[in-house]
Amino acid sequence: MKPEEIRKLEAYLKRNFNKDMIVKARPRKDESAEVYLADEFLGVIFRDDEDGELSYNFSMAILDIDL
Repeated sequence: MKPEEIRKLEAYLKRNFNKDMIVKARPRKDESAEVYLADEFLGVIFRDDEDGELSYNFSMAILDIDL
């Protein structure tokens, strides 16, 4: 993802969920970025540009030991 796109996603997450959310580019991966809450890894946002419509999918795994 481009830096401008990452900034927009981070602003959205901070505004709608938590001001401590951070979005970071992934090395060698252009279609996704990592999401953190402060220094805790939460998941990955994937860019979906299909049929001329752009959307983003957030994937977060919740481990049984975290419940």
